[in-house]
Amino acid sequence: MPIRRDKVSGIWQMDLKVPGLPRLRQSTGTTDKAQAQELYDKLKAERWRQVKLDEKPDRLFEAAAKRFLQLSEGQSDYATKARHVEYWLSKFPDRTLRSLTSDEIIDALPTHSAHKMKKATPLTGTTKNRYIATIKRIFTLSVEWDWIDKAPKLPTYEEPDVRVRWEPQEVIEDLIHRLRLHWMRDATVVAVATGLRETELFSLTTGQVNLSQCTAWVTHEGAKSGYARPVPLNDDACEVLERRIRKARERSASSKALVFTRRDDLETQIRQNDRRDFARACRAVGVADFHWHDLRHTWASWHVQRGTPLMVLKELGGWETIEMVQKYAHLAPSHVAAHASAVKFWSKSGSKEKAPVARPALSA
Repeated sequence: MPIRRDKVSGIWQMDLKVPGLPRLRQSTGTTDKAQAQELYDKLKAERWRQVKLDEKPDRLFEAAAKRFLQLSEGQSDYATKARHVEYWLSKFPDRTLRSLTSDEIIDALPTHSAHKMKKATPLTGTTKNRYIATIKRIFTLSVEWDWIDKAPKLPTYEEPDVRVRWEPQEVIEDLIHRLRLHWMRDATVVAVATGLRETELFSLTTGQVNLSQCTAWVTHEGAKSGYARPVPLNDDACEVLERRIRKARERSASSKALVFTRRDDLETQIRQNDRRDFARACRAVGVADFHWHDLRHTWASWHVQRGTPLMVLKELGGWETIEMVQKYAHLAPSHVAAHASAVKFWSKSGSKEKAPVARPALSA
């Protein structure tokens, strides 16, 4: 019997057989016979089309999104991806991958920020591209899993020019002196001395630093790119890290003890810098539109200005592609100046000494 009613619960059960596919026995989830029969007929038709027309079974968007998050676990931007997935699931509940169209996805894009404590502001093209990147990756993976034949085409919105904000050495020194919190001073010194990203810096443990070799290591869990890398330490960074590691080992012998902690909380990882202290110091110095990540821009800019090749800077900073460091190239025009003289022909030739021969004027 294709469907039968359970005597205890009253819910209809189905027993579906289609040649070429495994037998399907499951609950219909309803006590209504007509609804149960409708579900049975729908599934039977879908499975028949799979066998006869070689169609792929319909997969829920939710299933693909959850599998995507499972694959993203441990990545530094996991929280952002999870937030995007939560948003898309709220827009497309109980929808199949095959049923979603490009127009629907574009129309469902958020238009304004949704901060509880801030006024809603229109989203930039950059933010919209991040939402699109998440759902586009879900569809790309679904194609790889053979869940759908092709992914919908989604646009890329125009993004503002890449922002490179940096300050000279004397300004950064003044800013550090103006910071009131000791851990913020130390963190700022190491940030501008190494180029470590905020999450990389505040997740640093004593076991990730080897002072004798003047090297720290960013683990793949803490790296934005997902790849571990060594971080050479200069004298400025070593001086601060040596002092903080010594204090960290006084409270814990574990190699997983955090290097940077707040004075009143020695166990919890710092999630972000103290923005009030940083903004206060910037105002005191007279620096406007300068944020924590600009310390990384400053570090990279100093390197380029002092002749560090872009390929070397790429490895030092943990960027994935050379295009990501091209934005600093204009700060070091001298890196091509040495090659300007490789091709020359006039200055050392005798040609410039020869006066042009005067030709007699032709008679009329």
